[in-house]
Amino acid sequence: MSEASVVEGGAEDGAPVPDSDENRRQVLYWRLLARLFDPEEQASLESASVAVVEDIGLPVALLDPATSVDSVVQRHPELAGEFDGLMTPEPDADGGRDRAAEVRRAALASKVLLNVFSTGSGTVTAEQLARWQSDAGWLERALGCRPGELRGGRAGAGGGVGPTGTGFGTPAPDLSRLIPEIGPELGSIEAGLVRRMHLREVLADPALASRLTPSMSLIEQLLRDKNNLSGVALANAKALIRRYVDEVTEVLRTQVEKATVGELDRSVPPKRVFRNLDLDRTIWKNLTNWDPEEERLYVDRLYYRHTSRKTTPQRLIVVVDQSGSMVDSMVNCTILASIFAGLPKVDVHLIAYDTQALDLTPWAHDPFETLLRTQLGGGTDGTVAMALAQPKIAEPRNTVVVWISDFYEWRTDELFESMAAIHRSGAKFIPVGSVTSSGRGSVNPWFREKFKDLGTPVISGHIKKLVHELKTFLT
Repeated sequence: MSEASVVEGGAEDGAPVPDSDENRRQVLYWRLLARLFDPEEQASLESASVAVVEDIGLPVALLDPATSVDSVVQRHPELAGEFDGLMTPEPDADGGRDRAAEVRRAALASKVLLNVFSTGSGTVTAEQLARWQSDAGWLERALGCRPGELRGGRAGAGGGVGPTGTGFGTPAPDLSRLIPEIGPELGSIEAGLVRRMHLREVLADPALASRLTPSMSLIEQLLRDKNNLSGVALANAKALIRRYVDEVTEVLRTQVEKATVGELDRSVPPKRVFRNLDLDRTIWKNLTNWDPEEERLYVDRLYYRHTSRKTTPQRLIVVVDQSGSMVDSMVNCTILASIFAGLPKVDVHLIAYDTQALDLTPWAHDPFETLLRTQLGGGTDGTVAMALAQPKIAEPRNTVVVWISDFYEWRTDELFESMAAIHRSGAKFIPVGSVTSSGRGSVNPWFREKFKDLGTPVISGHIKKLVHELKTFLT
């Protein structure tokens, strides 16, 4: 596209106006690319873009990277709905492409993309981090997801996303094709912003600390630095960790509670209470008592539903690699262990390790206290954790061992052989791959192949996969 085609047309105030909808759309995207790779303004693209958004009736604030999407929506609330699903594929219209609508979509999409992916340099304040997190939430909404979903599987205030929808009344897009890498990149950008903060100074100021929005990247930094904090800063750090734990716990608990809890035990007589009354069966069994003259059904026997279920005491042993690359998995699985610890007849044991192993079972019911007792970093030696885990397997058939790690070990053969022995004993062994704070998985290829050959492939990706496996075994 030549510059002549960009500026052809003119406007009343002298600003160049592109001569067609296609050129207008291209102007907006060229301007987006220019600002992403060079913070300096390109005069012709900026003036042409201003003319475009004014001409289509959108606020010029959409072009200002310093203005958050929240601010734009507060001033122009009618735009809020346009961001939802903005960047998801649209079905082809019978009448062809709506070029004017594409220009409008380009202006709105450029806003969220520029605000999220152009983060500048230098120190980041608590307010700037909170604004970026909010803008990232708007980008996720534009992609048909809940705020926070792509950055780490954590739903926003509205709750989780169901398997058949986005939560905004539209079908869920195929994220595996549409945005296969955007989640990890968002997590990486957020982690970079957190690293650029003077976090200790922010935590020491209650006003600044209150502006922080808990995220996996922030929790990772807090857990790494907790031994260097004291007084007000430590109290604020604990409060942020508690908030994040509570939010993730609520989401995971909802997933766990969707499970059935065992087969009905028909050997136990049903409890004769109103909520268990089987009305349809009662009517059917008493139809012979129908009096056609009085048009009444006389019931001489009530039928109740069986609600008692067969359950067998199960033992869940969770072993978590607490080395630096395992923060996301450690946080999520620690929380998950606490949820299962609250279920009837589930005996939960929790072990964390690096080059040493720590039995956290006494605190397994409280993920907050568990996380405060972990120490991130250091090497990895799974054999020390295995020494604690194996004696806990008293009844293999009723035991599941979940091992969360990237499996980059230095005693590979010894550790794998002991894991294979657990599998052969009849216990269920579930290896779970690592997920870093940026969302990228990393699993030792040697272990991955060994587990596959053993018939216990590594689970990786969203925590929901592990929830499904545990529900299948424990219920």
